[in-house]
Amino acid sequence: MQITLDNPAGAPQPLSPYYSQVARVEQADGGALLFVSGQIAEGATLAEQSRGVFETLAALLDAHGASLADVINIRTYLTDISELEQYGAVRREFLTGTPPTSMTFEVSGLFRPEALIEVEVVAAVPAAG
Repeated sequence: MQITLDNPAGAPQPLSPYYSQVARVEQADGGALLFVSGQIAEGATLAEQSRGVFETLAALLDAHGASLADVINIRTYLTDISELEQYGAVRREFLTGTPPTSMTFEVSGLFRPEALIEVEVVAAVPAAG
């Protein structure tokens, strides 16, 4: 098994030098699993931040030959669970196929005080065929 830790040059860079944004685990069949670190984004509202998060996730996945359609698991951390529907509406814009497995948590705070949301995903990249 080969594991590559990466901060893809063509995607937004991490906010800290102390983590990698993507862990790529090569599979025996030529496919791969991508574990993408939690992402936050700027914006005044949860909807704006959610949109930015999904745009960043899409860029990170694209750098590894994947897309949001390849996401098999998503974990969402919200600072106010009462805003869940606002997040859900944006999520449905970006995840349009069969929904991935999912967990959503309310947390008291995130990496940056202005962050209202953080999202991490796992994607399965099929073998090139």
